[in-house]
Amino acid sequence: MWLLAKAFCRGHDAVMQNRGALVAALACTIILWASAFTVIESAMKHFGDAGQMALLRFGTGSLALGLYAAYKRIKLPKLRDVPLFFVAGLLGVSIYHVLLNYGQKTVDAGAASLLINSAPVFTALLAYFFLKEKITTRHWVGIIVSFVGIALIVIGQSKGLRISWQALLIVTSAICYAGYITLQKKKLAGYSALEFTCFAVWAGTLLLLVFSPGLFQTLARVPMKPIAEVVYLGVFPGALAYLTFAYATKHMPASRVMAFLYLVPPLAMLMAYSYRGERPSLLSIVGGALAIGGVIIVNWARATKGRS
Repeated sequence: MWLLAKAFCRGHDAVMQNRGALVAALACTIILWASAFTVIESAMKHFGDAGQMALLRFGTGSLALGLYAAYKRIKLPKLRDVPLFFVAGLLGVSIYHVLLNYGQKTVDAGAASLLINSAPVFTALLAYFFLKEKITTRHWVGIIVSFVGIALIVIGQSKGLRISWQALLIVTSAICYAGYITLQKKKLAGYSALEFTCFAVWAGTLLLLVFSPGLFQTLARVPMKPIAEVVYLGVFPGALAYLTFAYATKHMPASRVMAFLYLVPPLAMLMAYSYRGERPSLLSIVGGALAIGGVIIVNWARATKGRS
């Protein structure tokens, strides 16, 4: 993975001086985000309420981000942008993670990571309908290929030829994250990646407070290991990985960073196998290959358009 990260950085003069730090940031992001799916699945076996688990995770993550934000002395958001941050937090934190947690009660970690990484395809569709961005023929080919792959994963997770509703919840969470990305890209360009991340995560955590009743009773009955797993999710795949991802996107082209994220699903599958002994079904593997292939086609179309 370290060698792959170096290969992605090579050839960009703007990043050569920060190459070591950039490679470390990319590797850190990939490893932590891949680990999140396995840890979520493990913790949800003990947390009955997906919302309470999301609140504990992002309460911890918000505290970690708050400490770093105080150190960096980030500026406060403009008053007119506060509602947009709450929309971003609702999509990218509150709904996204509650649905992901609930879906992973039955959907294995590898399949969940594949479904979540279809977000760039949904981002292209949202940009087409809401931002009036054009979709080329190559875009449509990638979207169709990815949707076929998603359908195969959804069916493969049902242990039979029927629809898995839990897998559909994870697809919905990917759509919510696509909305978060779209809003970040178009509506709040005046903020740094750190500022946007902090304000959106804090807003999303405030919205998760609706799940606070009964949280302390849940913590009293849940074993220490799943609680530690959720704290890990908040501090590392949550706060730390968001910051390393922000650093990477600041110092190199976004298309390169997004291409590197294609390593998340296979690494998540490997971690799920080593941590919990999970073996993905053949249908999920085929569907995952199609889903990621469609994402690559969509991003390749964007990159080609940008060079023309």
